[in-house]
Amino acid sequence: MLVDFFYRLREGGLKVSITEFLTLLELMKKRVIQYEVEEFYYLSRACLVKDEALYDRFDRVFSAHFKGVEDLFGPDGADIPEEWLRKQIELGLSDEEKARIEAMGGWDKLMETLKQRLEEQQERHQGGSKWIGTGGTSPFGAYGYNPEGIRIGQDGSRHRRAVKVWDKREFRNLDNSLELGTRNMKVALRRLRRFARQGAADELDLPDTIESTAKNAGMLDIKMVPERHNATKVLLFLDVGGSMDDHVKVCEELFSAASSEFKHLEYFYFHNCVYEGLWKDNLRRNSVRLPTLDLMHKYPADYKLILVGDAAMSPYEIQYPGGSVEHWNEESGATWMKRLLDTYPKAIWLNPEPQERWSQTPSIQMLSELMSQRMYPLTVSGLEQGMRELS
Repeated sequence: MLVDFFYRLREGGLKVSITEFLTLLELMKKRVIQYEVEEFYYLSRACLVKDEALYDRFDRVFSAHFKGVEDLFGPDGADIPEEWLRKQIELGLSDEEKARIEAMGGWDKLMETLKQRLEEQQERHQGGSKWIGTGGTSPFGAYGYNPEGIRIGQDGSRHRRAVKVWDKREFRNLDNSLELGTRNMKVALRRLRRFARQGAADELDLPDTIESTAKNAGMLDIKMVPERHNATKVLLFLDVGGSMDDHVKVCEELFSAASSEFKHLEYFYFHNCVYEGLWKDNLRRNSVRLPTLDLMHKYPADYKLILVGDAAMSPYEIQYPGGSVEHWNEESGATWMKRLLDTYPKAIWLNPEPQERWSQTPSIQMLSELMSQRMYPLTVSGLEQGMRELS
C-alpha cells in the first residue's frame, strides 16, 4: 500500500524522492507514531512534502489513496467491526476514562448497548443522553461529549478525535497551480522588491549608534540614516474590454496587490494589443489618450514592464496596419511591441487564460514569440516565474 502511495504522489505532481520515502519507512519501523491514519498523515506529509504550497495536492492524493481506510463503517453506518471499535476507543481514552468505563460495566456492556441502540433507533436525534445523535452527552454519536463515547457520523472533530484533516483541504488556496488572490499576489510580487535608502536621515541606525557610542567611551553618539524604500519601478499595462471582461476580478486583485507593493508604479490601459496610444481613464478612453512614444520617453529603461491580457484577438490586430478593432492604426501591433521591448528589456506578459488553452489561440502564440517566450500564466507559480525574469 505504501509503495503505491509513493507512486500516486509522484503522479499527482509531488516530486517525492526515494530518500524521503525511505525516511518515512524508517520512522514507521521505529514506531514514532501509533498506527492511526491521522498520525500517519502528519508524519508522511512532514517527510514527503517540501513546500506548503503543495499541501493541497498531497491532501487530494492522500484522501483518494486511503479512502478505504476511512470507509470502515460501510454504506449504512451500522456495520461496524466490534474489534476495530474496541481498539479505536482504547486509543482515544485516558487511563482515568478507561477506569470509568470498567466501573460502568466494561467494554462488553458498552458494545452491547451500542448494538441495542442501533437496532431500536428509527430516526435522527439531537441532544439528550441516551440515543445515538448529535450535540448531547450520549456515549454514541457526534458533536457532543462523553468520555466513554463512540463517534458516529461526524465530519470533523470537536475534541481531537479522528479528524479527517486531509478532507478539509485547509491549504487548497496555496496550491501554486491555482489562480491568485490578492494576498498570494502580494507574496509573489515581493520577489521583485529592491530596497534602497532614500530621503532625509530620519531613521535610527542602531548598529552604527552602538559602535560609535562604544568608540566614544560610552558617550551616546546617535547615528541616523535615510529610511529604506522599495526602489523598484514598474510600468503596468492592462488589457481591458472584450474577452478581458471575464478576467476583471483577477486583474483588479493584481492591480491592488501591485499598488500596495510598489511605490513607483505607473499604470495604463490598452485593448488587445498596444498601439500608438494608451489611456488612464476607461470612461474617456476615446477622447483622452496618451501617446505611447511620450510614455516611452518619460519613463526610462530602468522601469520593469508588465503587460496583462489574455492575448486573444485576430492575428490581423498584431500583424497589419489597420488591424485594430477600435481605430485605424498606422503601424502594426507587432511594431509597437518591438519598440516597447527595445525600450524596456525587463518585460513580461501575464495571461489570465489557462495555459492549456494557449496552443489553441494563434494570437497568444504570436505574442508569446514577440515576448521571447516571456509570457506566464496568472497563477502563483506563473507570477513567481515572471518576477524571477524581471529581477
